[in-house]
Amino acid sequence: MVAANEVAAMTGPGSTSSGKEWELTTEPLRSHHRDHTRVRRFRLVVEEGGDAGTSFVSSGDRAVIGTHESVDLRLADRAVSRFHCEVVVDDRAVTLSDLSSRNGTVVDGVPVLKAPLRHGAWISIGKTRLRFHIEGDHAQIPLIASDRFGLLVGSSPAARAAFAQLARAAATESTVLLDGETGTGKELAAESLHRESRRREAPFLVVDCGALPAELLESELFGHERGSFTGAEERRVGVFEAAAGGTVLLDEIGELGLALQPKLLRVLERKEVKPIGQSIYRPVDVRIVAATNRDLRAEVNAQRFRPDLYYRLAVVQIRMPSLRERIADLPLLVSHILADLGVDDEAVRQTVETEGFQEQLAAHGWPGNVRELRNYIERCAAFRVPMPPGQSAIAADPGPPVGGKPEPIKMARERWLRVFERAYLTDLLERSGGNVTAAARAAGIDRIHLYRLLWRNGLK
Repeated sequence: MVAANEVAAMTGPGSTSSGKEWELTTEPLRSHHRDHTRVRRFRLVVEEGGDAGTSFVSSGDRAVIGTHESVDLRLADRAVSRFHCEVVVDDRAVTLSDLSSRNGTVVDGVPVLKAPLRHGAWISIGKTRLRFHIEGDHAQIPLIASDRFGLLVGSSPAARAAFAQLARAAATESTVLLDGETGTGKELAAESLHRESRRREAPFLVVDCGALPAELLESELFGHERGSFTGAEERRVGVFEAAAGGTVLLDEIGELGLALQPKLLRVLERKEVKPIGQSIYRPVDVRIVAATNRDLRAEVNAQRFRPDLYYRLAVVQIRMPSLRERIADLPLLVSHILADLGVDDEAVRQTVETEGFQEQLAAHGWPGNVRELRNYIERCAAFRVPMPPGQSAIAADPGPPVGGKPEPIKMARERWLRVFERAYLTDLLERSGGNVTAAARAAGIDRIHLYRLLWRNGLK
């Protein structure tokens, strides 16, 4: 196995012949430059199976293998899932991850869910056997020159690479799929994309696909005529018509039920909608951006998400990096959050900008990403107590009220209730992996109630 950021390279640059000797070099897998990141290319060669002789050379830092038409290395093997596995090059290693495939993935004879890849490793999926090679040359991932894109800030290579993708997408009319962990700023990215596009003067509307029951969500998306169902006392215009000329963000698209997926597919393919209770379709002019913290490829494999809908949504797919991948952005993010919160208290600013405080921030894992960071900074600013990151707010002493004046018990109770709710909900989401349905089940409340609590506490 290749250790740390060293790579196994052929003695002949770019050579992939398995008969040649190979040796370890100290050249990093990735190197960052002013306007681009250099990433070592890799080659996948099918050596056994019906696709023998097929090969693929990477042009970026990741590649998906499967049978779906959108994957990087497409196979005809019927024992291979649509999205079977993914190879990713990061700063430390090349790793392969199984994407919840039907028949599993094997590396060098060992079944794996996720594993590092050595040069020359064998990958077995379905009835196909592939060989993995590190190439001698590099691919380049462009970085945006600025440390800002719309509402987003970040100077790290991971952030600037995402900003560069968003900037390119903003100049097109393509449908965009934003994915990434919860709290990585997908909604801000969608709004930023809208603001930088030619549609900026038209509406930007958001629909949370996980916040409404299916029957209400259909009305929210497509609209309805008066009397079309019980309770439909007035005609309602759906979001696709209401956003005419603008952009619609479909948040939590992975929560969209199978019954509604064909109707959304028609909007994407034909740019038309049919309100509930209507018999004719109406044309719509709208750009669709979708966001999810689920891996839709795994959802497709599990037959919970239509593969044709995924293909239409992921015309441009942009992964928002986790905060762990952009630790260097912490000082800039903290400063931006303080400004956004309107915090002008010099004592608070001096506290959060000290070297020791910044080191504490960098050492924390931030499972809730930028959203968790914002909540933490807001809590520190409100209580003027720089508690360790990750510590529950309910365990922290908020100290006396500002100015040292006595506080009525009702106000104190309400303040502590807000602290408790935010701490509880943050922990609940972290333990549930960002899955709101699972979180609601664990909390013993319905999903709609949980969404209201999340919105009230700025967690959605």
